Amino acid sequence: MAAEAVLAIGAGIAARSVLLTAFGFDSMIELLSGAILLWRLSSEARGSDASHREGVERRATVISAALLALLCVYLVLVGLGGIVLQLHPSGSVLGVAVSAVAVIVMPVLAWRKRGVNLVIGSPALRADIAETVTCAYMAAATLAGAGLNVAFGWWWAEYAAALALLIFVVMEAREAIEAARGAEAS
Repeated sequence: MAAEAVLAIGAGIAARSVLLTAFGFDSMIELLSGAILLWRLSSEARGSDASHREGVERRATVISAALLALLCVYLVLVGLGGIVLQLHPSGSVLGVAVSAVAVIVMPVLAWRKRGVNLVIGSPALRADIAETVTCAYMAAATLAGAGLNVAFGWWWAEYAAALALLIFVVMEAREAIEAARGAEAS
């Protein structure tokens, strides 16, 4: 995930691609979510009492939901800004390659996390799974938009893909926010 973030952000900056940079930021969010989840699970493994574990669970779930909401804001601002300003990202073969690998890896990772969550039933892990699924959507949109830009020079395809992706990110953010509200209510 760290390599994916660095490569996508680097490729995005080099190509002036909002889509690739957003994909890299999503990978960073996924890393942060994983760290938060590790914090939550290590609290349980250390034998913390139930009230402490529940507090950690609530905070971890809320942070994960907030990260997805921030990604939505980023996509709206930079997606619309890029179209309005007609910023033409150059094609990035590296960006296409990184997103192609993520299209394969992220769904498998989400599936494995879901299997774990069937056992532990963690709202924080459910929010993390939503972020992994979002990363898979992001990778597919990045592959489509950046691929069309590389293949045909359709610079606008990257912005169209970023804004279309917003539909999926909003759905995943909503799910994560509902999980956070559920965690806060308990």
